[in-house]
Amino acid sequence: MKIIRSHLGIKLFLSYFVVILVGMSVIGITTKFVMPAAYARHLSFMESQFGAETGTGQGLMGQGRGQGMGMMSEFYTNFQATFNESLVIAVIAASLVALIVSLVFSRSILAPVNVMMNASQRIADGHYDERVESRGDDELNQLAGSFNQMAEQLEQVESMRRRLIGDVAHELRTPLTAIKGYAEGLMDGVLPAASESYQQIHAESERLNRLVDDLQELSRVESRATQLDVHPVDSAAIIKTVTKRLQHQFDDKRVNLTSSLPREPIHLLADEDRVIQILTNLIGNALQYTPEEGSVTVSIVSEKEEARISVRDTGAGIPPEHLAKIFDRFYRVDKSRARSRGGSGIGLTIAKHLVEAHGGQIWAESAGENKGSVFVFTLPLSK
Repeated sequence: MKIIRSHLGIKLFLSYFVVILVGMSVIGITTKFVMPAAYARHLSFMESQFGAETGTGQGLMGQGRGQGMGMMSEFYTNFQATFNESLVIAVIAASLVALIVSLVFSRSILAPVNVMMNASQRIADGHYDERVESRGDDELNQLAGSFNQMAEQLEQVESMRRRLIGDVAHELRTPLTAIKGYAEGLMDGVLPAASESYQQIHAESERLNRLVDDLQELSRVESRATQLDVHPVDSAAIIKTVTKRLQHQFDDKRVNLTSSLPREPIHLLADEDRVIQILTNLIGNALQYTPEEGSVTVSIVSEKEEARISVRDTGAGIPPEHLAKIFDRFYRVDKSRARSRGGSGIGLTIAKHLVEAHGGQIWAESAGENKGSVFVFTLPLSK
């Protein structure tokens, strides 16, 4: 039984064989009950026909009833034995044919299954580029298509994991190297033990702490572990809260921050804290890439069943080839730009996941380099 359970080919053959046996059994049982009555009926018909043709009016049984009955009984016994023998031979022949046919068909069925089994083993060993060939539209080919789709998603996840590890290692190395350099300079006496040196170490430590916090937040939003407290909120109040919090940073850099709000209130169906976080990330990103005397404008409009919020700046702009990747974590348009100017590199990624968690969309638009950019996202309206 263990061998039968572990081999699909044997199961297929046994299924064919059982079907044949059941069919032959039904034939045997049916003929056992039906054949005697049918034989007697046909024999009576033959007797009446024979009597009519001879004109005796007696028929076959009247000419010698005892002798005729004995002959008919022996004839019926021989006929039944012949039929049973033929039935047994038919069962044996059908079984042999079933064996050959089952081997042919089971191999055609098991071949793609074995291919997928070997491919899944290679994927389990870390070869995520493994794929299986898919032909036709039957169930096995549909399974092969689903298998390839799963393998492709696993390959993407593995690629993202490796890239994330490399990005995190790179981002952590920058502040750690700076802290190590200042510490070694203080120990060697190259740098003076002044407040300025300690402030630099403290600033790098703060950058490191912000990066770790952002990574934790990114992990939560990407795994969809963030719980949203969705309720009607006033969009104007949220925009005013964020602009007020960031106003001093804009004043320090001498960048103008304005907001364009409609006269009629627009109420969003969203998590207020998360919307504040989204706007903070977008407005903070605009400030990072907007030079002095530039401007950043926050606006909101209502369209059908959603609100469209935009953050427009007059900063460095985004080349068209970078727009599709601007929300990827740690992605930067200018690879040489220092992280001190560009932030942690995952603020836009966090904003994207939070917007999508609300059922909205987010995208970036730009006329090109040094022509400013606008980040737009949508959120559902409160009914």
